[in-house]
Amino acid sequence: MSEQEKEIKIEDMNVENQPIEETPQTENVTEEVMNDVDKLELEVAEWKDKYMRLFAEFDNYKKRSFKEKMEVIQTAGKDLMLNLLEVLDDSDRAEKQMETATDIESVKSGVKLIINKLNHVLSSKGLKSFESIGEVFDVEKHEAIAEIPAPTPAVIGKVIDQVAKGYTLNDKIIRHAKVVVGKGDNA
Repeated sequence: MSEQEKEIKIEDMNVENQPIEETPQTENVTEEVMNDVDKLELEVAEWKDKYMRLFAEFDNYKKRSFKEKMEVIQTAGKDLMLNLLEVLDDSDRAEKQMETATDIESVKSGVKLIINKLNHVLSSKGLKSFESIGEVFDVEKHEAIAEIPAPTPAVIGKVIDQVAKGYTLNDKIIRHAKVVVGKGDNA
């Protein structure tokens, strides 16, 4: 090979400065990649939109449930208060009758009727009292306000007297019974 032929072949091999010709095959691959990128961008935009809507919906749910909870708290006692108004009306009528009444027995029976009505209203709402006299002292149910020497060994550690009843609301203690407990000589 002559020198001239070698130079031509070397020039043919030097492809750095030559533009790459795109063949129909590389054009298809580039278009497919661009289509895939566009599809992915659309999918990301859809997911982002769904996320933002879901986040806004959840935020609205939290606000709505908080508002509903506050309304329930504010009106929770309304039903009880309406029932107690009837007892209050009866009490007002009884008070007027006591001013002019001469028969003490009729006044007593009227007051007993009002007390029974009040107890009925409260028990219908789940309030119940419990007796403690004679029971073993239990810190879950009782509040000891005094200890006195037990008159007999059988009542040591037991409730001797009840100063105030204990109450449960739907089987949950809302007020402990205030009691006097018997203690032994060595206690």
